[in-house]
Amino acid sequence: MNNKISLTTDSRRLLTNKTSKTESNTFNTNLYVSETNKKNTHTHSSMAGKTPTNTAGKPIRCRAAIVRKAGEPLVIEEVIVSPPKSREVRIKIICTSLCHSDVTFWKLEQPPAIFPRILGHEAVGVVESVGEGVNEVAEGDTVIPIFLPDCGECTDCLSVKSNLCSKLPFSLSPYMDREKTSRFTDLNGETLYHFLFVSSFSEYTVVDIGHVTKIDPQTPPNRACLLSCGVSTGVGAAWKTANVETGTTVAIFGLGAIGLAVAEGARLCGAKRIIGVDVNQDKFELGKKFGVTDFVNSRNCGDKSVSQVIMEMTDGGADYCFECVGMSSLVHEAYASCRKGWGKTVVLGVDQPGAMLTFTSFEVLHSGKTLMGSLFGGIKPKSDIPILIKRYMDKELQLDEFVTHEVDFEDINTAFDLLLEGKSLRCVIWMKK
Repeated sequence: MNNKISLTTDSRRLLTNKTSKTESNTFNTNLYVSETNKKNTHTHSSMAGKTPTNTAGKPIRCRAAIVRKAGEPLVIEEVIVSPPKSREVRIKIICTSLCHSDVTFWKLEQPPAIFPRILGHEAVGVVESVGEGVNEVAEGDTVIPIFLPDCGECTDCLSVKSNLCSKLPFSLSPYMDREKTSRFTDLNGETLYHFLFVSSFSEYTVVDIGHVTKIDPQTPPNRACLLSCGVSTGVGAAWKTANVETGTTVAIFGLGAIGLAVAEGARLCGAKRIIGVDVNQDKFELGKKFGVTDFVNSRNCGDKSVSQVIMEMTDGGADYCFECVGMSSLVHEAYASCRKGWGKTVVLGVDQPGAMLTFTSFEVLHSGKTLMGSLFGGIKPKSDIPILIKRYMDKELQLDEFVTHEVDFEDINTAFDLLLEGKSLRCVIWMKK
């Protein structure tokens, strides 16, 4: 990838904002990984080099982790991956990481649940072959598949104001984006369904070019994969959606991986005070690694609501509030916690589809606040992901601290256990070492 990146005004601000002003901005290269997996940390330190293949245009037989019934352990089976069709790319996955969305759809029993399915959507890999009409990437390129498309052609993708593609609108379809068919079958010929247009729990996958971002091959794969979803969503929400300004106050509701990524984004943008809100007191120490300066345990507020506590702490409310859990009640608390006149509340958490928010017209009119959603943190994949990677390679953006565990593909169910037990932020799953 060419290191000369064309930057928008917002991008320049993120890149040029000094991170050396405070001690909290010192980049930490120490890894927080389980003792049994430290040996995996530096394996495959880069993905440089292009290796020609003789599999182009042919089906590939490989391994994939399949969920055949809701909530049951994934089963690693041999599957058939078809060649890419027009505007599609077949990718050899190097490593993938487990996101809460994978767990949500693994558990889900009602539509849009569908089985058998190959989950996984945070990943990095190498292009094995391309279909007709693909000029953006070539065989051997290092790429990140991303659930949110960036076609580069529609009004929205051409605008700096949106990352919501109109040509390939986001949906929960179990098929390829354009043709609405699957590229996976098992050895009995049964269709295996896609997940979020990525399906990275397979040694090979087929992805529409609109969902593929080319990256610097020198990027460590066990860090690059994190930018496919969670970390980019949190960092982007602070950087792109809220446009957090230097010296401001931020409140983050929920310090899971996305909430911590919001803190990291706010830190990079120069926020002076970052307040974390969670029910787990231990999250404060963890949050300090990402710039969290204050903590509110929502279970220890006595007779006061969280918003009342934050209003008192900030003398009138936070400049920016982020809801990262997916609860309508917390959206209301976040909105109540931000300052009148200019406060922004950004919703990142995924609630139940029918969950409702209720505000009086008086409250909306007289508060002067802004409430907004943020899908993938407002990140435009093909232009913004390379910027985040550059910041990581320049030792400014912290990614190492998000990886708590690394496992082999054969142990993918262990990754699910770790996340369900609350022991993992991100577990990286290596296909082959």
